[in-house]
Amino acid sequence: MVDRNLILENELVLLRPLTRQDFPFLKQLSVDPSMWIFFTHDLSKEEDFENWAAGHFSGDRLQFAVIEKASGKIAGSTAFGNFSPRDQRLEIGWTWLGKDFQGKGINPAMKKAMLDYCFQTLKLKRVEFKTDVLNLPARKALQKIGAVEEGVLRSHTLMTHGRRRDTIYYSFLEGEWRGDGNLQI
Repeated sequence: MVDRNLILENELVLLRPLTRQDFPFLKQLSVDPSMWIFFTHDLSKEEDFENWAAGHFSGDRLQFAVIEKASGKIAGSTAFGNFSPRDQRLEIGWTWLGKDFQGKGINPAMKKAMLDYCFQTLKLKRVEFKTDVLNLPARKALQKIGAVEEGVLRSHTLMTHGRRRDTIYYSFLEGEWRGDGNLQI
């Protein structure tokens, strides 16, 4: 199991386990409903925010507060989840950043810290990501760090506003992640 007190960091970001004290800051970042088109919860709505937050405390995933080191501010959240010790794999996801923190290199920096930990410390065989097939910014970001596109699961997940998404999977396998985001095949 992933250490529930895990802290990851590099020059741009610090990832630490999410606490209830972080919720007011995250709520301030999540008020724009347009941010949640590609997500399973609309965190601009109080009930959806509470349901999302409850997932953190269920033990199914390790949700991090993402701190931008330059400002010391909470920029958003990301998580490890769907950990399968037997299969030596886990998923990185549930990631979002407030609008003021998007496009500043925070997302690739956090993915680098997480992938380094997965492959160097946990010695995993597979790390996977999934997103809405319509979420082109997320797909481009995953491609940019070198994740391999695997395929689409049709009508896979219920989204906000009752839409069902086609989910596209990406992954890195052991030996493919070198820490610079480029594949080593």
